[in-house]
Amino acid sequence: MQVTMFATIEVGSYNVSLEIFELSRRNGVHSIDRVTHRLELGKTAYATGRVTAQLIDELCTVMKNFTEIMESYQVSDYRAFGTSAVREATNSMIMLETIYQRTGIRIDVLSNSEQRFLGYKGIASKGDTFQKIIEKGTAILDVSGGSIQISLFDKDNLITTQNVKLGSLRVRERLSGIERETTHYEMLVEELIRNEITGFKKLHLKDRDISNVILIGNNFTDSLLYNKKGEYSEVLTKEDYMEWYRTVIQRSPIELAMEMGIALEYASLLIPTVIINKRLIQEMDVQNIWIPGIRLSDGVAYDYAERAKLIKTEHNFDNDIVMAARNIGKRYAVSKSHTQMMSKLAKIVFKAMKKVHGLTERELLMLEVAVQIHDCGKYISLSNVGECSFNIIMSTEIIGLSHREREIIALAVRYNTRPFDSYAAMSRISDLQGADYILVAKLTAILRLVNALDRSHMQKIETMKAHVKENELILNIETKKDFTLERGLLTDKLNFFEEVFSVRPVLKVKRII
Repeated sequence: MQVTMFATIEVGSYNVSLEIFELSRRNGVHSIDRVTHRLELGKTAYATGRVTAQLIDELCTVMKNFTEIMESYQVSDYRAFGTSAVREATNSMIMLETIYQRTGIRIDVLSNSEQRFLGYKGIASKGDTFQKIIEKGTAILDVSGGSIQISLFDKDNLITTQNVKLGSLRVRERLSGIERETTHYEMLVEELIRNEITGFKKLHLKDRDISNVILIGNNFTDSLLYNKKGEYSEVLTKEDYMEWYRTVIQRSPIELAMEMGIALEYASLLIPTVIINKRLIQEMDVQNIWIPGIRLSDGVAYDYAERAKLIKTEHNFDNDIVMAARNIGKRYAVSKSHTQMMSKLAKIVFKAMKKVHGLTERELLMLEVAVQIHDCGKYISLSNVGECSFNIIMSTEIIGLSHREREIIALAVRYNTRPFDSYAAMSRISDLQGADYILVAKLTAILRLVNALDRSHMQKIETMKAHVKENELILNIETKKDFTLERGLLTDKLNFFEEVFSVRPVLKVKRII
């Protein structure tokens, strides 16, 4: 049996960890060792916006030790990643370059949407349990040091995901100066998060039945998984959680550290975590709580194994990204019938042009997301759709997409209705590189074409077949309606498509009865 040794290195808000995994087709993803070093990068990053030189030096030393451990396990590949503390530090680029020069380890900075998506993949690594639970209304509550992520599922579909920058470490630090002025610390925490939770409830929980909650994030709740008889259980009732919650808030961090056998710093983070979870559980009025006990590293290892085709999953994660985009479109009143037609046509064009454009399935996913939200700016302005759409997309988190991917999509949507800029002009509004500029052009060309083919929003096309012949993309279209408007307004779209791909679309329209 072929086994791949894989490692993850997580640079988090309050610790740095190395986890070693065995990956195989027979046994899937199996953790065999984990090493953790407490290092509160978030404490200074959230308070001052910077990571100190002393902490960077300590982090480099830890990384060197991790390198030796990986060598001892004969790790063939690894992924090192940073979360919110690294993401929000203004000197993160300097820190990451220093670490690379001193240790040879290159750290990826995960966007919030990437981080939560990988955490969600970690839950999926639990197998059938995850798939069964999300068939009913389910919320995933991910409380990390820097923020709270709330994701809602219904009938196996991701409905929405929202991020609130009030994680356990932020809450602890923000209340540290007034904590001693009250005997009811939990009330301070609840008052602090009240407005955000109330806002989320009004916007996303109205008329929605949430039956289950999945708790992930801080992994200091092992004692919660044991009932009164000492039996282990990952699934709890609301009453079980509330009983455990009362035992936690009645104890000081020192008492919790001693009883649970965890570090004092972790115990001080546990208290705001359980209060945040409790408030959300009450607002959603759920009955069942699942604590799978996963870490972000589980999701990273699962993602690597999936990409390497070492495991198969029944759940379609790409569909979750599309559903998230579709729900954003719904929020901004994008035409459902128009986007459905565009989606169908875009896939036909993409497939026919595959040998020409050289794009991957990931780029097809990005094109699909662009289709779903290409008109969202009309909600704000009918005369400045492109700019408003760009700003909405750049301000809206789409789970599973990196910041770069979201920016590429936003630009393709922007230029769907605006003249396409030169690279120099585009560089003034984005951080994208030359290869990304070409990708934006390719996605824009396809988006413009399929949008124009349904210019009237009347879905006139019954069927369309496409193939490339010499320097032409032949589009054989069958329609029951008059196609004069669409054909007449296509010229500039055809010219841009030809400019980008050196292939000119040619329409062959057949009127059917």
